[in-house]
Amino acid sequence: MTQLTKNPAPTQILAVGAIIGTVIMWASAFVLARGIAPELSPLPLALLRLLAGVVVLTGLLALSRRASLFLPNRRALLFATGYGILWFALYTVAFNWAHHFADAGTVSLIVNVNPLLVAIGAGLFFNERISRRLLTGMAISLMGIGLITAAGGTEALAASGILLALLAAFLFAGGTLVQKLALRETSPLTATWLGCVAGTVSLLPFLGQTIQEVSVASSTTLIAALYLGVGPTALAFWFWGYAMTRFPAGRVASFALTVPAIVVVMSALFLHELPPSLAIIGGAISLLGVGVAQWKSRRYPRNEIR
Repeated sequence: MTQLTKNPAPTQILAVGAIIGTVIMWASAFVLARGIAPELSPLPLALLRLLAGVVVLTGLLALSRRASLFLPNRRALLFATGYGILWFALYTVAFNWAHHFADAGTVSLIVNVNPLLVAIGAGLFFNERISRRLLTGMAISLMGIGLITAAGGTEALAASGILLALLAAFLFAGGTLVQKLALRETSPLTATWLGCVAGTVSLLPFLGQTIQEVSVASSTTLIAALYLGVGPTALAFWFWGYAMTRFPAGRVASFALTVPAIVVVMSALFLHELPPSLAIIGGAISLLGVGVAQWKSRRYPRNEIR
């Protein structure tokens, strides 16, 4: 966290607050997605969540004079569309789907290896340094994922949840990297709004199915789905984008390490579910690997993205 001292104090507070808020909202998303899975299938839940997000983000954009100064150019539109489809649409669908087959804690333990994937991608595409520490962390994380997979045993449903959670982790990482490019061209709020709109448009073919399922869903489920759009989607992605403009992509993504612990506690309290013991051990090892890969000394490479 030593790089925080390079920013003015108000910026430090806002950026750290944005990260904390994002982590809490994203943790709640795992629990809610698991809780409402019996009533809403993955695609309708994703579309409903994004529609709510678009409404909130449009209002925020309209109220923000500063955001209106950052009119998107063609490159911003291209990158925002790409990250919107990867992150808002495809990631959200895979995320929702995984919760039909595995508990919230297990899904979070797998999805949150994404900082490691972000670091690898940043090295491949942004010329950030791929160190021995990163490779060591990757090896440790793979061992942890192997234990989580073993915890699923031969149960096909558990295996499906693990594979979908891994897919979500890759989509999250890809979206993070493309988002970084979009943020070079426009403001965090504008980029988030463009991404959410792009993701929503890509899921509109499933509007009929969404209307059908919403018509029979309980009010509690609908409120939870709308919260997923307002909090973990609109506000959290905006906060995340703001933090991404202040700190390196891999460094911001590393804060997601705290999400699984919060999810496990929330899941135990509200859903009375816990991952299998072997999965918890594997998840801890996997996150240890991410931590090893993301740990850096006080001196940062000159070519690291900021």
